[in-house]
Amino acid sequence: MKLYEIVFSPTGGTKKVADMIVDRFRLESSYIDLTDNFTDFTSFSFDEEDVCIVAVPSYGGRIPGIAGERLKLLKGNHGKAVLVTVYGNRAYDDTMLELNDTLIEAGFCPVAAIAAVAEHSIMRQFAAGRPDEEDRRELVDFADKIKRGIQSGSLTNTPRVPGKRPYRSFDGVPMKPRSGKSCTKCGVCAEKCPVGAIPADMPMSTEHDKCITCMRCITVCPQKNRSISKVLAAVGAQKLKKACKERKKNELFIRE
Repeated sequence: MKLYEIVFSPTGGTKKVADMIVDRFRLESSYIDLTDNFTDFTSFSFDEEDVCIVAVPSYGGRIPGIAGERLKLLKGNHGKAVLVTVYGNRAYDDTMLELNDTLIEAGFCPVAAIAAVAEHSIMRQFAAGRPDEEDRRELVDFADKIKRGIQSGSLTNTPRVPGKRPYRSFDGVPMKPRSGKSCTKCGVCAEKCPVGAIPADMPMSTEHDKCITCMRCITVCPQKNRSISKVLAAVGAQKLKKACKERKKNELFIRE
């Protein structure tokens, strides 16, 4: 059995969750970064003995479009997939179902699914500091159950996961990162942008029609020069305040 960690994590929260799960398998794993523009995803082929931990964030209740496109390029060949949907304490809506459908289309066999909470990538006051120690204990327990089920052969059925078809509509958010006056044109943001929304020759700009507000450029900028509108962020936070008030629990979905 080979273990793979396949992750779309522009700001690191989704990877933190995935790492906690992968570590419990106590196997050497291979990491596939779905945010990397320079990877040939068609080159990855798996087999039915492989276990793939596939983790994506929820953007407006959907999987990020570019993540879905890249997942469909993989050759699942009946490899076992553990779905991990990470959200910022509001809701994940149809994300897990869409991830499930996407992986089946790519030839994987989903055997388990986890919904986990991590710090909101835009409004970081929501789920701040998560995944925390309580989350870690829950995720470790989930991972142990999944590992035992895979080893015993009892996890053979696709889990029933929440969501509806057709998936909810999501056209992105109006906030787009912008560059400040301290830009040194180092190009790190352009290199790391998952959708190529920052021109390499003009890293001070952002192509709004491409940008998915994943916050990667803000996270990686060595000058801390990129930001979003504080006014729009405040408006967005007010809209999310009620939905994010209560601490959401992590969830495990398996069928033995």
